[in-house]
Amino acid sequence: MFQKLKGFSRAFWTANIVELLERGAYYGVFIVITLYLSRILGFSDMEAAMISGLFSGGLYLLPTFTGALADKIGFKSSLIIAFALLSIGYFGLGVLPTMLESIGLVDYSDGIKFTGLLESSQRWAIAPIMIIIMIGGSFIKSVITGTVAKETTEANRAQGFSIFYMMVNIGAFSGKTIVKPLRASMGDMGLVYLNYFSTAMTVIALLMIIFFYKSAKQDGQGKTLKEIWDALIRVITNGRLITLILIVTGFWMVQHQLYATMPKYVLRLAGEGASPSWYANVNPFVVVLTVTFVTRIMASKSPLFSMTVGMFIMPLSALAMASGNWFSGEEINLGFMSMHPIALMMIFGIVLQALAESFISPRFLEFFSLQAPKGEEGLYLGFSHLHSFISSIVGFGLSGYLLSKYCPDPRLFDNHDAWKVAAADAHYIWYYFGAIALVSAISLIIYGKVIEKLDGKKAE
Repeated sequence: MFQKLKGFSRAFWTANIVELLERGAYYGVFIVITLYLSRILGFSDMEAAMISGLFSGGLYLLPTFTGALADKIGFKSSLIIAFALLSIGYFGLGVLPTMLESIGLVDYSDGIKFTGLLESSQRWAIAPIMIIIMIGGSFIKSVITGTVAKETTEANRAQGFSIFYMMVNIGAFSGKTIVKPLRASMGDMGLVYLNYFSTAMTVIALLMIIFFYKSAKQDGQGKTLKEIWDALIRVITNGRLITLILIVTGFWMVQHQLYATMPKYVLRLAGEGASPSWYANVNPFVVVLTVTFVTRIMASKSPLFSMTVGMFIMPLSALAMASGNWFSGEEINLGFMSMHPIALMMIFGIVLQALAESFISPRFLEFFSLQAPKGEEGLYLGFSHLHSFISSIVGFGLSGYLLSKYCPDPRLFDNHDAWKVAAADAHYIWYYFGAIALVSAISLIIYGKVIEKLDGKKAE
C-alpha cells in the first residue's frame, strides 16, 4: 500500500507514519508529565521536575549511543525493540496508579485523595518505567532520521525530510490536543488514561514495523560505542564548542519551560478550565508558519547574527509570560471569546518563543559545524544537542525550585486565601528565566567577537 508512493519506498512511508504515532504518544504524555507526577503520584514540584528533567535529558544524550547500536543490529530490530519498550513503558504509567490504589496507598473514590503515598517509597516505581520509555525513545530519534536518509535519493531527499518534519509536527500537535478533552471529561484521572492512548499508538507502530518495514539499511555498519564515547570527550574538552553549547543552553532552558513550568503555572493561576496542552501547540504552529520566511530573510546574514536576534527575543517572551499576573483576575473579552489574562499572555509569550526558535534552530547546526575541527564536522554534530541535555536537567530543576517558592501547589494550603498570599509573586518565575535568556544573548555577542578575534590571529 505504501510501495513507491510518490517515488518513496514502503520503508520510508512506514517510518514516517510510525514517527507520527510516536510523537503523538510522546507529546501527549510529556506535556503533562509534571502534573501526572505531582497530582497522581504525589511528588513535590521539585521531585517531579527532577524526574522529568532527567528523563528529557536522557532522550537528548542517549540517541548517539543507541544509534551506534542500531547500526550494528539493524534498523528493523532496533525499531521493534524501541516500540516494544515504549508500549511497556506507557502502559506502566497507566497501570501504576491502579496498582498503588490496590495496595491502599492512594484512594480515587472521591477525586484524588492521598493516603500515605506522599511518604511511601512505592511511588518511586515510576523510575524504572521512565527509564524504559527513555531508552525506547532514544532509538527512535536516530533510526527514523537514518531511515529517511537511506530511503531517499539526492533528487528527493529535501522533499523526504520535509515530509518527515511535517509528520513530527502533526504527531506533536495531535498528542497535545487530546489532553484537554480527557481532562475535561475525567478530571485528573484523564492524566492516567492518557497513557493508554499513548500505549495504543506505540502498539500500532510496533505492528506496522513488524509487518511493513524493510529498510535498505544494512546491519553491522557505523561507529563503535568506544568511538562515540571518545568523540563525546573531545567535544566537551573543546573550549570553543563547549562554550557555544553552554551559551545556547540558556535559550533552551527557557524553551523547556513550555513543559516544565507552564502547565502547573497556568492551571494554578488561571484555573482548571485553562488548556496548557493547547497553548503548547501554539509553538509548533508558529514555527511552521514563520521558519521558512525567517530563514529566507536571514539568508544573507551570518548564522551568528540570526541566532543573536533570536536570543534577544527570548527575554521579551519571558516578560510577556510574567505580565499576565499584572492584570486583574477578570477574563479579557477578545470579541470572539474570553480568556484569563494569565492564559492570554502565556500564549503571546509562546508566540515569541516560537519566533525566536525560527531564528535560532535552523542556523545553530550550521554555526556549530563551523566551530568543529575541519574534516570532523559530522562526528561533532552527533553531540550538537548536548545543550538540550544540560538545559533539561538544569531547566527542569530550576523550575521545580521556583514553582515551590513562588507558585506552590494549592493542595499544600488550608484555604485558597492562604495560597493566594503565597502565590502573589508567581510571575517572578519568569523574571529568572528572562534574566537567563538575556545573559545568554549578551554572552553570544561576546562569544562572536572573541572567536572572530581568535580566527583573525590564526589567519595571520
